[in-house]
Amino acid sequence: MTCALVGSGIALLYPLLTRYITKDILENDLSNVLNQIYIVCGIMLVLVVIQNLCQFVVDYHGHKMGALMETDMRRELFEHYQKLSFNFYDTQKTGQLMSRVTNDLLLLSELYHHGPEDYMKYFIKFVGAFVILFWINAQLTLAIFLFMPFMVVFAIYFNKKVNIALRRNKDRIADINAQVEDSLSGIRVVKSFANEEFEVEKFNVENNRFLESRKNGYKSEAYFSTGMDIFVQLITITVIVFGSINIVHASLDLPDLITFLLYIAYLIEPIQKLAHVTMQFQDGITGFDRFMEMLETEPDIKDAENTIELNKVHGNIEFKNVSFSYNGNTQRVLDDISMKINPGEYIALVGPSGIGKTTLCSLISRFYDVEDGEVLLDGVNVKDISLDSLRKNVGIVQQDVYLFAGTVIENIRYGNPDATREEIIEAAKNANAHDFIMGLPNGYDTDIGQRGVKLSGGQKQRISIARVFLKNPPVLIFDEATSALDNESEKIVKESLESLAKNRTTIVIAHRLSTIRNAERIIVLTDDGISEEGTHEELLALDRNYAHLYNMQFVI
Repeated sequence: MTCALVGSGIALLYPLLTRYITKDILENDLSNVLNQIYIVCGIMLVLVVIQNLCQFVVDYHGHKMGALMETDMRRELFEHYQKLSFNFYDTQKTGQLMSRVTNDLLLLSELYHHGPEDYMKYFIKFVGAFVILFWINAQLTLAIFLFMPFMVVFAIYFNKKVNIALRRNKDRIADINAQVEDSLSGIRVVKSFANEEFEVEKFNVENNRFLESRKNGYKSEAYFSTGMDIFVQLITITVIVFGSINIVHASLDLPDLITFLLYIAYLIEPIQKLAHVTMQFQDGITGFDRFMEMLETEPDIKDAENTIELNKVHGNIEFKNVSFSYNGNTQRVLDDISMKINPGEYIALVGPSGIGKTTLCSLISRFYDVEDGEVLLDGVNVKDISLDSLRKNVGIVQQDVYLFAGTVIENIRYGNPDATREEIIEAAKNANAHDFIMGLPNGYDTDIGQRGVKLSGGQKQRISIARVFLKNPPVLIFDEATSALDNESEKIVKESLESLAKNRTTIVIAHRLSTIRNAERIIVLTDDGISEEGTHEELLALDRNYAHLYNMQFVI
C-alpha cells in the first residue's frame, strides 16, 4: 500500500515537471535552457526508477498476498465441508461445491490484492489531479465536475445490473461443473447405455443457459462502459473548447492548457477504470457472498458441550423409542423403534427395501440424529459422545465401496493413517486380500485408478474390509457387503467378514437371507416397526414375514 501511494504520487509529478519546462524554463534566457532541461530529465529518470520499483513490489507482493489469502480461505472452506453432515450433502451437487472452492476464491483473491491498491491509486490520482487543476484554473475545473453527479447516478444504476448478472453467471458455471462432474463420474454407465448424445444434450442445456447469462451480463457491461466513455469524451471536449476560449481571453496560457490536458488524463483514468474496478469488486463481493453463505451453513450434527471421549467400548447398543424422518419430512422412515444389542452379539437386520435398515444403523454413528428417542452406546447417549471418538469405534463395510485414487496401501492405510507397512499387510492377510494384492503389477504400491476401477468388485470389497481390520473397531456394521458379488467372491468376502466380526458387536444388513443363517439373532423390520426377532430356525417356525421373505428367495 505504501508503494502504491508513492507510485501514484510520483505519477502526479510528471505533468508538473512538463509545465515547469514549458512555462518556466523555455520562457527564460535560452542560453542556459539545455542544462535545466537535462536536470529536469535526470529528475524524471530517477522518478521513473522509483515508480517502477514500487510497481514491482505492488505486483509481486500484492499477488503473493492474494494467493496466501486464497490458500487460507480454501483451506477454511474445505475444513468446513468436512464438518457438514449427510443431510447437507443429500441436497448438494459436488460440482457446485467445487466451484466455490476454485472459481469463487480465485476472483476473491484478485479483489483482495487489486482492490485496496487500485482504490488508493485512483483516489490519489483523482484528488491530486483535481487539486492541481483547481489551482491552475478553478472555473474550468468546476465546469468539468458538473458532469460528476450524472456519472455517479449512471454508474450506480448499471452496477446493480452488472452485479445481478455476475451472481447469475456464477450459479450457471456451478451448474455446468455439477453436470460435468456427474457425467464423468458415471461415464461407464453412460457408455454402457450408449447415451453419449443424451449426456451431450444435457450439457448443452446448461452450457446454453450459461451463454444466455453471460450475454445478459455483457449487455449491461457494454451499456456501462459505453456510457462512461461518452462522459469521458464530453469532459475532454469541454476542456479543449473552454480552455481555448480562456486562452483567447488571456485567463489561461498555452503551457497551462497543455498541463491541464495532461492532468485530465489522470482525472479521467479513474473514471475510465471504474468499469473494470467495479467488475472486479462485484466479482469479488459475489464470490465472498457465496463463500460466507457456505461458512455460515451450520452443521446440523456437531459435538455438544462437555462431550465425553470413549475409552474402552464394550459394544452394548440400545435404541429407545427411536423415530426419524429425512429433512423434516412428515413421513417417518423409523417410528418408535426400541431394541437392544448385547456386547459381542452378531445380529442381522432384514426387511423390504426402503424400510429403514441402513438409516437405523446410520443413527449409531450419528450420520443423522434421531427426531425422538435415544441411541445409547454402552449406556451413553451418542449425542453426549464426541463425534470423533464415536466414529472411531464403529466400523462400516458397505455394498458400494469407495476407494480413493492412489495405491492399494494408501487405501488400506485410510483405516489408520499411523499404521506401519507391516500392520497394513497383516490387515490385508486377515481380509484374504494379501494374495491378490501381491499378484498386482506393483503389489501394495499398485495404482488402482479413480474409485478403484482397475480392481474387481470382490477385490475392492476385500480392501475395504482390510481397511476396517486396520481400524479395529469394537462395533461393526455390514451394509449389504456381499450382495453385489459373484458366488466365488462372496464366499471369500464372507470368510473375511466372519473373521472380522469375531469378538465384536456386529450388525449385518442383508437381502440375501442365506448369508445370515448363522446370526445369533435376526430382527425383521416392516412398516409397523420390528415385527419379529429370533434365530433363523425360530423365525421359519413362526411362518410369518421372515419365512415369507426366505421362501420367496428360495423359490426364485
